[in-house]
Amino acid sequence: MKIDSKLDLVLERTLDLTPEEVWKGWTTPDLICKWFCPEPWKVTEAEVDLRPGGIFKTIMQSPEGEKFPNAGCFLETVPNKKLTWTDCLLPDFRPVASIESGAGLHFTATILMEPAAGGKTKYTAIAMHRDETDRKKHEEMGFHQGWGICADQLEKLMKSLR
Repeated sequence: MKIDSKLDLVLERTLDLTPEEVWKGWTTPDLICKWFCPEPWKVTEAEVDLRPGGIFKTIMQSPEGEKFPNAGCFLETVPNKKLTWTDCLLPDFRPVASIESGAGLHFTATILMEPAAGGKTKYTAIAMHRDETDRKKHEEMGFHQGWGICADQLEKLMKSLR
């Protein structure tokens, strides 16, 4: 992938998980509900259809109880290696009528899972934006901190299931 530093945000980590464990955490709705938001936020519902054009949907809930639906579709799924989805399209590649994400901006996300030494995974999360304004807004919302916390929560959860 070609990263454009003016438009894209990137988080890289080495997780003490295998790529298969990362994949399972990202693709199992019940597991997504346990790690996908930085606490005290939570995911109350997740729906995953891993085919290109399939739905990727979460409903996030604030500590005050306000719910934020996030719906989109998968563009590419390569088991244990790569997930790409966007909120610019709904299932079956239908264009969205308006912004459906709780973040209030459109982006396309890719999660890369590469085997690393010692049974670990080089984990790369990429958020691609349409313009510098959206990139900056997403960064100021706490992209690096929030997605980093979520990666930590994913790691903790999946290790607890071993």
